[in-house]
Parts: sequence; C-alpha cells; structure tokens
Amino acid sequence: MAAVFNSVRAVSAPSAYLIDRETHDDVAAREALLDRAMGPNRRRKSSEKLRKGRLAAEGLSLVARDVGGEVVATVRLWHVEAGVDRLGQPVAALLLGPLAVDSAREGQGIGAALMRAAIAEAKQRGHGAILLVGDPEYYERFGFFADKARHLVMPGPFERRRFLGLELTEGWLDDAAGVIVASGARA
Repeated sequence: MAAVFNSVRAVSAPSAYLIDRETHDDVAAREALLDRAMGPNRRRKSSEKLRKGRLAAEGLSLVARDVGGEVVATVRLWHVEAGVDRLGQPVAALLLGPLAVDSAREGQGIGAALMRAAIAEAKQRGHGAILLVGDPEYYERFGFFADKARHLVMPGPFERRRFLGLELTEGWLDDAAGVIVASGARA
C-alpha cells in the first residue's frame, strides 16, 4: 500500500505531508478536524446516520499528516448495501466520507491526493463501487457521477444531484436499486 500512497503523493501534491492509514492515536485529532470542518450539525446528516455505531471498512481510514505528524486531512470509507440487484440480492458498496482538510491547508491538493489514495486502495482491496453525498463540481474529477446512483436513495433527506457513485468495477451499480443500508461491522 505504501507504493500506492507514495505514487499518489508524488504525482498529485506537494511533499509537505504524508498520506497514511489512520491509527488509534489519530482519533481525537480526526474528530476535532471534522468538527471544525463540518460544523456542529455534522452528526445530523443522512450519511452520518449510516456510519453511526459502525466500524470503517478495513484499511480504508486514511489521514494526511504534516511534517510534524499532525493530522491535516481525513477520509474514511464504510461498508453499505447499495440497494439490491435484479435478483433481489444486496449490492455491496462503500460509502465515502466525510473528507475534510484543515482550513489552513485548503488549496494545496491534499484532499485530492487523499481521495485518489482512498479510491486506489478500495480498488486494490476488490471493492466494486463507492457512493458519497457531496459537491459534484468537486467529485466529478475523480469519476463520481449522479447517474451511477440514480436508482438509489439515502435513508433520510439528501439532495439528488449531490448523491454520486463511482464504479471501481464496470457495471457494478447498473442493476442496483433501493435504499442504502449500513452493512459494516458494529463498533
């Protein structure tokens, strides 16, 4: 995995930080960063309700650290069922989020490098698709599009145009339809 992270860092962003797996020691810094970046209502979002009480997908909690080791950005991916296929079988997928970068570091390419690393790691681990709720203007450059999630709905309020999907395996979401349901291990 270090090779993936190193190549992402080398191609995508300045060398003033390192992308790494999140450790237990990063939890407090991650939560403080998310509180600052997402505001006091972050836990009320539909995506957050899917994550509540669940563990993130194995190996898919990533952070960016500055040269002093401080967490300056974070992203995690979570197991979900993306509705069901034509045979009524659950469609396994990942839910990405939240992605957050310390406001003092915005515009340095850290979020983009973190996204590319998370996508590459999810693909390497054999996952078929990633879903998220976010700004299409930002996420389309990574291959996320609303049409991939057109037959899926979040279990709560969400803006249709901001509900996006990325297939890591071509056609993974073609037959997926229904409500997104948390499926990861319980915390």
